[in-house]
Amino acid sequence: MKSTVETLSPTRVRLAIEVPFDELKPSLLKAYREIGSQVQIPGFRRGKIPAAVIDQRVGRGTVLNEAVQEAIPQQILAAVREHDVKTLGRPEVEITEFADNEPLKFTAEVDVRPEITIPDLSGITVEVPAVEIGDSEIDEQISGLRERFATLKTVDRPAAEGDYVQLDLRATVDGEEVPGGSATNISHEVGSKQLLPGLDDVLVGLVTGADATFTTQLVGGDFAGRDAEVAVTVRSVKDKQLPEIDDEFAQLASEFDTLDELKADLKERLSKVKKVEQIYAARDEALKQLVEAADIPAPEGIVKDEVEGRKQAMTDQLERIGASLEDYLTSEEKTEEQIDSELTEAATEGVRIQLLLDTIADAEEIQVSDDEFGHEIVHRAQRAQMQPQQYYDQLVKSGAAAAVFGDVRRGKALANVMEQVTMKDSAGNTLSLDDLREASEDEHAGHNH
Repeated sequence: MKSTVETLSPTRVRLAIEVPFDELKPSLLKAYREIGSQVQIPGFRRGKIPAAVIDQRVGRGTVLNEAVQEAIPQQILAAVREHDVKTLGRPEVEITEFADNEPLKFTAEVDVRPEITIPDLSGITVEVPAVEIGDSEIDEQISGLRERFATLKTVDRPAAEGDYVQLDLRATVDGEEVPGGSATNISHEVGSKQLLPGLDDVLVGLVTGADATFTTQLVGGDFAGRDAEVAVTVRSVKDKQLPEIDDEFAQLASEFDTLDELKADLKERLSKVKKVEQIYAARDEALKQLVEAADIPAPEGIVKDEVEGRKQAMTDQLERIGASLEDYLTSEEKTEEQIDSELTEAATEGVRIQLLLDTIADAEEIQVSDDEFGHEIVHRAQRAQMQPQQYYDQLVKSGAAAAVFGDVRRGKALANVMEQVTMKDSAGNTLSLDDLREASEDEHAGHNH
């Protein structure tokens, strides 16, 4: 085999490969074996059919084609090793010349890892806003707790917004009852718009035992899009009563004896959550600066694959909740082109960060131990609600185990970056990974970053 390599851009090369016909013989023999085991020809045992008969029945061209398809990936691999090309993604192959008993000539264009000069990490300083917790944020937490400990008390007055009512509903279209359109004794918060459009408007002012009817458009079922008459009967009206915010409330809603202790605890919890967010913000800023300083180009093919992957994941996610990409575009008031360009921008940035971290991992000779890899598998299996072994087997089967390994290695490279750059908040405090570890351990934060 002879091969040359031509650089098309900092992230793409074209390999030109020529393989003498003799070197294709092992692939050719294999192709005859494969085809021979798949076809049935009367008078011959399967797998024992002479080459000449296969040529006659199936065609020499088919055999040559199969041999070439088998040989190309091996030849590319050999050329890549010979020229020490750091390939990324799948090559695009074009056969330029091939005939029986003649050399095979083809080109393979493939994305490569660009040469990256890592900037001096110690020279990078990032600043993020200091963690501040205002009284209003504590009050918000308290009012959330207060809602959880609210009680409902039956009242003898017309229903108002914010009240809870027990009610019966019955929907009809042209006097015919709608299947599944009746419900009895359901609880509903007036004004919450949780049930049918138009219901909240008629409920305001109704007393226990009162009836009303209203018209609403049905969204599902056999009568979708039709107007339905809905009869509603109020069984009871309940007023939501919130507890007083005092020491007694603190004892009811927490393990603390006084309101001040509860507030202090809420403040500490909030500050831990914000501390974690703050360090993630510093990490993102550090990566952004590094990618810019290193001026990393993003390989087009890899970005394209990444965009397709992200778009597919997005479509799958929408389908799971019964929506389509069109629905999403309508609700976000965006065109598909806008979504594509947003995904391309995010994927480009993501790929540049991966390239940077891979380069750092190589330069620092970062290794991943079996324990670290196993830990990540267990973590991901938990998130996917699967047994670790089952999750791992699935990864191996889909060929994604190497990608997870790469993620763990990049994670270690990232920790390395965060230990070397200077991270500060706007109050001049130095931040470190230890803060993150402490905050995460205290919180068991469930922050899946």
